[in-house]
Amino acid sequence: MSGLSGLNKTPNGVVVGMVQLQLPVVDTPAQLAAQKERIVSMVGKARRSYPGMDLVVFPEYSLHGLSMSTADELMVSLDGPEVAAFREACIEHRIWGCFSIMEKNPQGKPYNTGLVIDDQGVIKLYYRKFHPWVPVEPWEPGNMGIPVIEGPKGLKLGLIICHDGMFPEMARECAYKGAELMIRTAGYTAPIRHAWQITNQANAFQNLMATASVCLCGSDGTFDSMGEAMVCSFDGTVVAQGGGRPDEIVCAEIRPDLIREARVHWGVENNIYQLYHRGYVAVKGGAQDCPYTFMQDMVDGSFELPWEAQVEHTDGQSCGFEAPTRAYQGNETNLLDTPAQASLFNGSNGIKEAA
Repeated sequence: MSGLSGLNKTPNGVVVGMVQLQLPVVDTPAQLAAQKERIVSMVGKARRSYPGMDLVVFPEYSLHGLSMSTADELMVSLDGPEVAAFREACIEHRIWGCFSIMEKNPQGKPYNTGLVIDDQGVIKLYYRKFHPWVPVEPWEPGNMGIPVIEGPKGLKLGLIICHDGMFPEMARECAYKGAELMIRTAGYTAPIRHAWQITNQANAFQNLMATASVCLCGSDGTFDSMGEAMVCSFDGTVVAQGGGRPDEIVCAEIRPDLIREARVHWGVENNIYQLYHRGYVAVKGGAQDCPYTFMQDMVDGSFELPWEAQVEHTDGQSCGFEAPTRAYQGNETNLLDTPAQASLFNGSNGIKEAA
């Protein structure tokens, strides 16, 4: 399915490029501005090096680095200069792009946000990270759902961020909404390498869905990010994989037509269908119930692990953050702060579904 890393593009193929971007140091507004330009230049590199590329994907923290700073002068708004530059780059190079920002939040801590922008500069997907990597990350948990959009050439795609991918429910939700490709952007460091690989493969296989995942790469003098871009086919096999070389762009061709065929024609291991049709050989249509206690308990607000009272880390104090006092509010009624921000979407699928 890789098409020799996208060099041999087929009529049904969508070429995706994963940028193992050099881990930056961003402590000042000037460094933020310089990193914005660095990302813009890499969009140009992606287009020049792979003329057939349809979508270029940048890692989580590619704009901000791994400082975990929540300083207001470093946080980004949708209608700010950083997102405007990304939109212009997509227009100039006629390419879709996936970008990472730490987004200002007037109601609390910033959001860890991912954006997919089309080749006309329209924000098509807007996602706030569901599962910040606790206790390390200070970001507000996402409150907009997990949108799935129609991407380049009709490919249905979803986006999750880093730690999100350790929860099989996240990949299942993307696939349940129709995603044929799930993007996973990350800033992970080397200790997570094994878990990264097996979850990227499992998320693909369990949902008959391609996954394309990428981390930052290199060192900022404190942290060492691992790169490790991966594209997995719907059967869980790795079709393209990078290593630890900063700024390498790892490409593969995604074949949505083959994914659609598998979802329709597979009998054995069509697991996302069989989840709600278990045992259909024995009983007509299969058992269509919810036999999982944890699902029922989450819905009625009684989820509790058998070892819940013994869990030691329940806030971020071990990583230097004050214990929070504000409770989660759920879906916000005003997701976009200004009319200028709302106008960026121009009727895009992601925000319309979430709102």
